[in-house]
Amino acid sequence: MHMNGLEGDLDLQFLLVGGPLVKICSNSWKKNRYYKLQEDCQTFWHESKKKFKKTQTFSILDIESVRKGRQSEGLKKYTDASVEDRCFSIFFKGRKKNLDLMAKSEEELNKWVTGLEKIINNMHNLSDQKKREHWIISCLRKADKNGDNKMTLKELKHFMRQINVDVSDTYAAEIFKKCDISHSGTLEGSEITEFYHMLTYREEIDVIYAKYAQTEAQMSARDLLNFLLNEQREQVTEEDAHRLIEKYEVDQTAKQKKHMTKDGFLMYLQQEDGCILKPTHKFEYQDMDQPLSHYYISSSHNTYLMEDQLKGPSSTEAYIKALMKSCRCVELDCWDGVNGEPVIYHGHTLTSKVLFKDVIKVIKEYAFKTSEYPVILSLENHCSVDQQKLMAHYLISILGDALVKKPLGDTMPTNFPSPKALKGKILIKGKRLNKLDAVFTSNKVVEDETVSEEDEAAECKENSEKPKPKKTKIKLARELSDMVIYCKSVHFNGFEHARDNQAFYEMSSFKESKAFHLAETSATAFIHHNMDKLSRIYPAGSRTDSSNYNPVPMWNVGCQIVALNFQTPSKEMHLNQGRFRPNGFCGYILKPEFQRSLSSQFDPNTLTKGPWLKKKIFHIMVISAQQLPKVNRDKHKNKSIVDPLVRVEIHGVQADNGSKETNYIDNNGFNPTWNEGFQFPISVPELALVRFVVEDHDTASQNDFIGQYCLPLTSAQNGYRHVPLLTKRGDVISSASLFVHLMLIDAQ
Repeated sequence: MHMNGLEGDLDLQFLLVGGPLVKICSNSWKKNRYYKLQEDCQTFWHESKKKFKKTQTFSILDIESVRKGRQSEGLKKYTDASVEDRCFSIFFKGRKKNLDLMAKSEEELNKWVTGLEKIINNMHNLSDQKKREHWIISCLRKADKNGDNKMTLKELKHFMRQINVDVSDTYAAEIFKKCDISHSGTLEGSEITEFYHMLTYREEIDVIYAKYAQTEAQMSARDLLNFLLNEQREQVTEEDAHRLIEKYEVDQTAKQKKHMTKDGFLMYLQQEDGCILKPTHKFEYQDMDQPLSHYYISSSHNTYLMEDQLKGPSSTEAYIKALMKSCRCVELDCWDGVNGEPVIYHGHTLTSKVLFKDVIKVIKEYAFKTSEYPVILSLENHCSVDQQKLMAHYLISILGDALVKKPLGDTMPTNFPSPKALKGKILIKGKRLNKLDAVFTSNKVVEDETVSEEDEAAECKENSEKPKPKKTKIKLARELSDMVIYCKSVHFNGFEHARDNQAFYEMSSFKESKAFHLAETSATAFIHHNMDKLSRIYPAGSRTDSSNYNPVPMWNVGCQIVALNFQTPSKEMHLNQGRFRPNGFCGYILKPEFQRSLSSQFDPNTLTKGPWLKKKIFHIMVISAQQLPKVNRDKHKNKSIVDPLVRVEIHGVQADNGSKETNYIDNNGFNPTWNEGFQFPISVPELALVRFVVEDHDTASQNDFIGQYCLPLTSAQNGYRHVPLLTKRGDVISSASLFVHLMLIDAQ
């Protein structure tokens, strides 16, 4: 495997040789195991003493992060602080349990961690085309059972099943015969290369390329420009075409002529310029100088939970995962713990507990790793005054200057600061004993006082508006109260009351049923309320399985903090990931102008005429897919080849919502072709999300999920585009993609 400059690297050589590490699972289970990087430089092998363990490898692409030190809960629990400089953890994408390891010495630890980080970065920097090639080569090696670098017909058929293609014996024999030029009965050397080219041939790319390759059977810069103008509908010049040739062309002779070969053209289509997401939207491109209330803010509910709401584990790892996904508002459900130490857990349930101070330490370390914009800590405070004072102490001592302890500037503000002004800052949301202007006067609270408890659990049960819940009381420590600056929690008493009596920094939380009712009956008033005040929406208490509500109707009325259970892989989380995908995935998205302008009368339910109404037709053709993963092997037993179909969904205002799907393709997950087109009428494109879902068709039971991708319609590029596919948990499926043609045009 080509390692992009790592050939001869000492850390890489160390990994290839490998060595013993202590694997740590508990106080009593600490075993020496041998670990090494395999020759393909993309698979890690480890020794296993289990008799029936099928696989002793994991892919480098499955690693989410490598963390030096005792950073995992297991290492903190089962090792002593004295071995801190010998410990490290490998964290995986999805639900795979992390690997806790200990090296012989600090020097060896550094070699393991540095080597792993280099190889992970190298794999991530590989083009999708290269990843596909490496994946196929890896499957070829697995199919070569006796390791003689030759492929028999039987091994070829096994290989085809490995890559998710079911072929008849006749077709397999036909391919084999065509490639076996030496008539030796096996494929080797150039014959395997020829077989690879036959396998990866894409007719749809040939057709597009041939239409525009008008110069010596290649695309000149002018030909490429014609393609970009006519098919991709891009506002570009011949200079832009030269840039693409320079960037993607693999043949040096063609590059010198300023030509693009078919291989270079495919490379362009499979990289960021040919991706469905506008390249400019991959990075921060929006105005970040507007008040905080003008943005949607990526938000998590019960962030501490890894699973359900009744008996699942609470974990600092859940905060790390949310923050690394650019979540900018996390929840801390705080209760009195033993030994005077406040803890976080879902009160009155069997969920496990985690120390408040440990969570704050993790937030301090991970808050700004993926986004520099402010993080809001939503405190659900159920603690005694003494433990609240300790909470305040931890917030100040651990967060330091990052904690906002007073308003920005020297005078009482009348509006929120911007995300840009709050870069690197952490805000506290919770109860406050007095008004914010007390910070600038002598009217300061010196005593702890009683306030109504902010407790989601005390809300009315779903759909029961009467009788009103009895308000519980809690004594609030002055020290904790003083930290609440821009996010003071108050009870909602109607939009008119809020308009006349509520300060900009006073915000209400709404259970989902109340919020949906307001969105349906008072949408315009809700939108105006959200222009200068923050609103937080949270899931119903009845969702004990940590399921989620649909966030789209809440964004449609301008709600900023639409809190979801991040730990639950679901359609709703796919929509959340899609909403926050553009603007550098920073966790803040500027709301459309009609949700920020005081003169706006926008109502997503009625769609009266206004600047928001921009009628379009969204044309989408699903052409093909590449290298779809196998699914649910247990269910299908031996028949694990997928029968894929693609569903295209629009999520926005009610009038725009829709879903259409292709037919399914029998027994082909490697390169299925559909060439099926759909149309969707769009009224408010600025609020529309498009979601692609790939499923394995099943006539006897529910279809199996294969992959998905979601993004705002206004962030999608026109023309021929590849769509990357993600797992249910939102991680990239290496090498897998859809190939589509899309066009968003004005309605006649």
